[in-house]
Amino acid sequence: MTIIVDYDAGNLHSVRRACHEVGLTARICADPDELRRADRIIFPGVGAAGSAMRSLAERGLDDALTEVVAGGIPVLGICLGLQISLAYSQENDTPTLGLIAGQVNRFQFTRPELKVPHMGWNEVRPVLEHPVLAGIEPGDEFYFVHGYYPVPQDSVNVYAQTDYEHTFASAIGKDNYFATQFHPEKSGRVGLRLLANFAKWNGELGGNVK
Repeated sequence: MTIIVDYDAGNLHSVRRACHEVGLTARICADPDELRRADRIIFPGVGAAGSAMRSLAERGLDDALTEVVAGGIPVLGICLGLQISLAYSQENDTPTLGLIAGQVNRFQFTRPELKVPHMGWNEVRPVLEHPVLAGIEPGDEFYFVHGYYPVPQDSVNVYAQTDYEHTFASAIGKDNYFATQFHPEKSGRVGLRLLANFAKWNGELGGNVK
């Protein structure tokens, strides 16, 4: 069973509908013990880092997520799910889960025409091969809504990049954990391709996507 983590961070039903589009049966759940029994996990979200971390802690989901990632279960983070997977967010000076070393910074621009949040379609360029990115090509665009961006400590964790005045990491990963700053569930055909890849991924970097 695939579990979509429910921690009052929105966006859950659109993720479930997109999963069903690619034949992936997924259930929304806030029970940490259910997470520990899942075959794979999707960790989405929109909102603020501080309130998200409080909600995860109150439900015991922070420890459960750390355990399942350490246990090798395939996990896909989306948007806020990606951001709070790093160790620290500049948003209200918030310590986060630390699944991947690094932090999340707020966009600051020299060009006044660039707005925060970064919202809309933008190119995602794969820079390292990954089973979840199979078939995603330079020029493919995904849908973004975010005011902060991830800065992994090690470039080996950066799998795709996007430009918004400067280049930032738009997909990161480590072992059986993979995450996107963009929303695949709102990104049409290419987003469904990514979710279909995740549905087949066994959590290994040499994965079983065909």
